[in-house]
Amino acid sequence: MGKPTRRTALNDRIPGGRDGRRMLIVTFVDRIGSGLWGATATLYFTFAAGLSTAEIGVLLSVSGAIGIAGPPLGGLLADHVRLRPLLITVQLVRAAASLALLTTTDLRLLLAIASVGSLGDRAASVLTKLYATRVAGPERVRYQAISRTAMNVGWAVGGLAAAAALTGGTVTVYRWLLIGDALSFVASALFTLGCAEPPSASRIAATSASAEPGRSAPAEPGESAPSESAPAPAESASAPRRTTAPNPWRDRRYLAYTASEAVLFLDDSVFKVGLPLWAVTATSTPHQLVPLLLVLNNLLVVLFQVPFARFGATPHTARTSLWPLAAAFLAGGAALAASAVGAPWFAATTLVLAATAFTVAEMLHATISWELSVVLAPSTAQGAYLGVHGLAQAVQRSVGPLAVTAAIAAGPLGWLGLGAGLAAMCGAQRHLVRDRGDGALSVAPVTVSEH
Repeated sequence: MGKPTRRTALNDRIPGGRDGRRMLIVTFVDRIGSGLWGATATLYFTFAAGLSTAEIGVLLSVSGAIGIAGPPLGGLLADHVRLRPLLITVQLVRAAASLALLTTTDLRLLLAIASVGSLGDRAASVLTKLYATRVAGPERVRYQAISRTAMNVGWAVGGLAAAAALTGGTVTVYRWLLIGDALSFVASALFTLGCAEPPSASRIAATSASAEPGRSAPAEPGESAPSESAPAPAESASAPRRTTAPNPWRDRRYLAYTASEAVLFLDDSVFKVGLPLWAVTATSTPHQLVPLLLVLNNLLVVLFQVPFARFGATPHTARTSLWPLAAAFLAGGAALAASAVGAPWFAATTLVLAATAFTVAEMLHATISWELSVVLAPSTAQGAYLGVHGLAQAVQRSVGPLAVTAAIAAGPLGWLGLGAGLAAMCGAQRHLVRDRGDGALSVAPVTVSEH
């Protein structure tokens, strides 16, 4: 046998086989488009659509609030229909919504179109995560780390391309960047078309429940069929029992876990809103440092997200890693508070430390959150549960900027309070996600009803 090539070795290190690798390409292409649009959305609505600042605020806030319904809706659908066609459909809806923005400058129409796009964006995020969970299996945390690396590289490529294009500064450039965003969704749909349908415990269970007694349910195309030699479950002599899929909206523990996640995702608002505003309004550091802090965040994620996967290798490890996550939040809040006093060099140093601490928190939480959100979700309702978990990020994007600006208004004590509050939430989540003592986490039982 010949020596394995470097390419073969790289493929072996990516969980999920061919479909896992192809979905990384989907993620990368998707984020290139997001980088193109994210850097120019406000400029497009200002100069191309002619909206005022207040109208842009209403447009982004309302469409973002409507988009909150995307994760649970997408997750629920994924438990009942095939995931690959659903993901392709959502990508095409996103492309159509992006292109439709070019057709009008009316605020009401833009609001309706942007809301559809927001629903698609949030749903696509959960569906991509669900696909990765199904194809990567036990190696889902490592796959998530590689996927986040691909996301950040894609964002960087899109952002750099947008920055280069914006040197033209014309309305035509803004329109072409929006078209580029739409084309990225079309390309993502085409790449997804080449992926196989991953196995789904929820649809296999639903099919089995509707099959005739004594006969095995047919397997979905592209999925593994159950073994014919497996013994059939014993029939009960009592009244027939019907197993219903677990409902995440009735699982108070999972809802509490999701609520705690909405708080821990605040690192996103810290970077997008809090850190830039604080740096330019409350510190003596040069304004040129602000974009460099965002570059530092991106670079650290690209370099270290995969090694950080070890902190979520098992449910027990993920739960234990909530302590270093708490320490990172505390350090970040303290560094931001300290940046308000002292000379410019001291402010710059503490802002770099704060950016590093919150990036560490981002990478730790991404790893922990992926593992716990999956392991706490019953396999027969994984889509519905992960859809509910997706609400955490959606809610944070709407409420997070308010929390962060409140911390800024409170001054250094506000950042200390925010850091301490996030650390306390880590402790609360660790208590909520109980360890049975054998390295596994306790999960809510499957609901069974009798008729």
